[in-house]
Amino acid sequence: MNFLNEVASRFPAAISLAAGRPFDEFYAVEDVERYLAAYVGHLRAQGMSEARVRQAILQYGRTNGQVGAMIARMLEIDEDIRVPAESVMVTSGCQEAMIIALRGLCAGPQDVVLAAEPCYVGFTGAARVLGITVVPVPETAQGLRPETVARVAREVRASGGRPRALYVVSNFANPSGVSLSDGVRRGLIDVAADQDLLILEDDPYGLFGLDDQRSPALKSLDTDQRVIYLGSFAKSVFPGARVGFLVADQTVVSAAGHRSLLADELSTVKSMITVNTSPIAQAVIGGVLVSCEYSLRAANRDKITFYRGNLRTLLAALERHFSDQGFAWNSPSGGFFAVLDVPVRADEKLLELSARDYGVLWTPMSFFYLNGGGSHAIRLSCSALTTDQINEGVRRLAALLADVRT
Repeated sequence: MNFLNEVASRFPAAISLAAGRPFDEFYAVEDVERYLAAYVGHLRAQGMSEARVRQAILQYGRTNGQVGAMIARMLEIDEDIRVPAESVMVTSGCQEAMIIALRGLCAGPQDVVLAAEPCYVGFTGAARVLGITVVPVPETAQGLRPETVARVAREVRASGGRPRALYVVSNFANPSGVSLSDGVRRGLIDVAADQDLLILEDDPYGLFGLDDQRSPALKSLDTDQRVIYLGSFAKSVFPGARVGFLVADQTVVSAAGHRSLLADELSTVKSMITVNTSPIAQAVIGGVLVSCEYSLRAANRDKITFYRGNLRTLLAALERHFSDQGFAWNSPSGGFFAVLDVPVRADEKLLELSARDYGVLWTPMSFFYLNGGGSHAIRLSCSALTTDQINEGVRRLAALLADVRT
């Protein structure tokens, strides 16, 4: 990530098919004040005194956050996920949610986490910082296969490890763009029970499908408390709020027989990292949820339309410029990313050439593999651009690849 940022800073005029951030024009600074006022108004309408309103916004707060009930309501409306408000922990971005879950689940050197590969670098990086081993589970064009997850879990146990959890992005994954079929989702729930795993379900892109057909969240299928759900408001609201969350409704029983929610136990970890998530940032997100009557699907209609158009534009541009032999790409059913297979080595050296001489940035897929892989593939992102920029960026990429093949 540092390398990509450094290249982008040196070639600011290059069109970035690398950046997976939301489109800038959806945001205005004035939105922050408006949503903050909406949340304060909500608190006052609940009968909260001015002193308590001031404390809620400006003082230290509860470690697990103050908008958990709002998030639980949003999940029920948008995703048919029904969990108690107490099982929601509000975090400083989804990245913190990953760190907390990893630290809470993995207590010793034999504890490992499985992850669909190619894998989001933020997750593998968080595990690396914590000294936790991540074992890749290879993804097919259709996503994970439950039987492969079971096989890898058995292999880890046979080698002396203890598989604790499986990390998966269920919809339009970063980087592959792949979504899990309904059958695979149910199969993963069954494998988790059979192999005594928890599933870490990450779903930052689920709102942005190419159509209105939706697959059930793994958490909505979870009747045995096998899924910890990781969420973020970065794409659905705005990244600058840095608010994410996790849902951990698993029951924890102590040696003395005391029963509690896993979210409460994980609060010990969070209290040592960030103390609590910024109450001001939570208030802004709370204002958004109040304003949209707790449905981010309803609030994001314009964004959904925009990102659908961008992905269709990207796929059409690939068809125009790369239809000859030697190139192939996937056709995701939503999200921000597609993967282009190329007949040359797509490494940092080629990216440098691409940025400097052709004015286009992209991401080597090799960045998303733990033990090698993806050397002849690139991730293309279409979220942060206009359709004209997408078309021009793909044209420049085609020119680069035509020249380096000769």
